[in-house]
Amino acid sequence: MGGIQEKSAEVAIVGGGPVGMGLAIELGQRGIRTIVVERHATPQRVPKGQNLTQRTMEHFHFWGAEKSLRAARTIPKEYGIGGLTAYGALLGAYHYDWLQRSLVRPFYFTDNERLPQYATEAVLRARAAELATVEVLYGWTATGLGQDAEGVTLNAAGPDGELRIRARYAVGCDGSRSLVRESAGITQTLSDHDRLMVLLVFRSTELHRLLERFPGKSYYNVLHPDLRGYWQFFGRVDLGETWFFHAPVPPGTTKDNFDFLPYLHRAVGASFAAEFEHIGFWDLRFAIADSYRSGRIFIAGDAAHSHPPYGGYGINTGFEDARNLGWKLAAALRGWSGPALLDSYDAERRPVFASTARDFIEKAIENDRSFLEKFDPARDRAAFEAEWKRRGSGATAEVHAFEPHYEGSRVLVGAPGEPSAVGDHRFAARAGHHLAPVTLSSGRNVYEELGSGFALLAFDGDSVAIERFREAAAAAGVPLRIVEDDRRDGRDRYEARYVLVRPDQFVAWAADDPADAHAILLRAAGHPA
Repeated sequence: MGGIQEKSAEVAIVGGGPVGMGLAIELGQRGIRTIVVERHATPQRVPKGQNLTQRTMEHFHFWGAEKSLRAARTIPKEYGIGGLTAYGALLGAYHYDWLQRSLVRPFYFTDNERLPQYATEAVLRARAAELATVEVLYGWTATGLGQDAEGVTLNAAGPDGELRIRARYAVGCDGSRSLVRESAGITQTLSDHDRLMVLLVFRSTELHRLLERFPGKSYYNVLHPDLRGYWQFFGRVDLGETWFFHAPVPPGTTKDNFDFLPYLHRAVGASFAAEFEHIGFWDLRFAIADSYRSGRIFIAGDAAHSHPPYGGYGINTGFEDARNLGWKLAAALRGWSGPALLDSYDAERRPVFASTARDFIEKAIENDRSFLEKFDPARDRAAFEAEWKRRGSGATAEVHAFEPHYEGSRVLVGAPGEPSAVGDHRFAARAGHHLAPVTLSSGRNVYEELGSGFALLAFDGDSVAIERFREAAAAAGVPLRIVEDDRRDGRDRYEARYVLVRPDQFVAWAADDPADAHAILLRAAGHPA
């Protein structure tokens, strides 16, 4: 075809992986005309990003895709999706349960899930196809991006030639080598561990039989003294046959000059037959963009931050980016937000990733390295076993402590502090923190009543105060749903009569006294105080 095709949208997204498609659904459900440019016609069948937290599954609930996602899982629900940490070899004498996310289940509306990223992407693609407001251009590659005072211009090349897309905003969800990030002039801060890692995907029914001694486990972390705190990590792709394996390898390793099967045998502690399907490599490093925004251009997911696949934080962090940014872009496009709201995306999300990398992933590597240097069962079994037992107990603390929050954000009321991934799970409603679920007197969960805009929860609230919130929302054009109930049957655990919940289920304000409804709503929507 001759000439350049022209298209227009309110938001153009580069990258139709899980984060890009999640953002497109978030926007499309809010009536925002969205175009996604995705170079791959079908999801890439490399198993990664498998552990989906309870919080991520809340996103799928609100995206109308939770049921489909659970139906797509590759491991039967009755088997379990727990984790295990072992010392020396997987079949060695020492092991303990790891990443028991069920411990924090009461604080979330949904159960966690586990399935390969390509299966997750397929579900998201199908959901996006149901939205008339979302157009996905598969097989197209972004080639350039520019912006001016009125919007952005995205150029792409594909099977039908060249394309120019004009939009109000652009979002780069195009991975760690993001063209959008580079086009916007956004720099990165890198932390390189100088470690080459291998990703193996293989089939082995014999390994499944060997690991039947660990029922209900789907991922396994092996600590070996020779690897100085870096993990050997096995994960099930399905039940009985397909696996993936991450581990350090010597510099210069290629798929042709290294014998990977004996390496697997050493990590497991037994021999077994295996058929390799994929051998790939990646460098162990952390990267975070120095800003998540440049004018009308935003970045999310791996384009904004990347880290080793330790602990299942990556894909879940990217999904939270999409939820945080999506409603804020919609508010800006529909005219009810102030300037601070879009700025708050960077201010809230970037510190949370920095904390995730520092306080959980890098800390885990450092703690494992220190443990392996200090303790050895061959040298002092009693001391080793005491410390191993302590570590097993500490593994539960990590799950409780990972509670990303936005304390200190300019669009919250009464939340001093700084955004961080380190927190604690409570039912008390706290500004900047995720809202825990409770059952209402109707028998429905509060999450079933929140809606797509702001929600004011009023427990034994004053009718005059509630009406002031309703009037203030109407005057400001802020979408607001009122949910009234009493404080009985556990609803007093919120420790507040009034709770203002954002569209992403984070608390914007909570108190017993109604205060100034107009000022509270304006601040939550990003307007000057």
